[in-house]
Amino acid sequence: MLDNNAFNPDKLSILEYKLIKGQIDTPEDLVVDHIEGYNLDNTLQLSFNLEEKLIKADFKVDIRTDSKGKNPNEALGVFHLAFIFMIENLDKLVILNKKNVVELHPHLGNALSSITYSTTRGILMIKVQGTALQNFILPIINPNKLLIK
Repeated sequence: MLDNNAFNPDKLSILEYKLIKGQIDTPEDLVVDHIEGYNLDNTLQLSFNLEEKLIKADFKVDIRTDSKGKNPNEALGVFHLAFIFMIENLDKLVILNKKNVVELHPHLGNALSSITYSTTRGILMIKVQGTALQNFILPIINPNKLLIK
């Protein structure tokens, strides 16, 4: 049984993050002024090392320009970021159920997805500067939706 009062953000820290992949493919004939929006696909996957009190968050983002047919080909950005979190009291926030599936305290899940998503937003804003994706900003979402995918 998870302890409802066990979550404390002060016991959570980011140990490391890595940009695993950061690639932007821009067709030679792309006219940036024709871009009207962006199509976005993203996934968050959490991995656990319960003994070391670590959680890895793999966040993948695919961004495609949408020119509503004005450009023959669209630009594509593919990003993969990995974050390593340490949680001092992870044993009180995670349990392994009878099916050997990790059950996560909802506040911890929300914190991990929020931190991962918002930090990625800032990293992407820097990485797309001066490219065909320069006006793209990762939209604000309910971070709990990332945990459902």
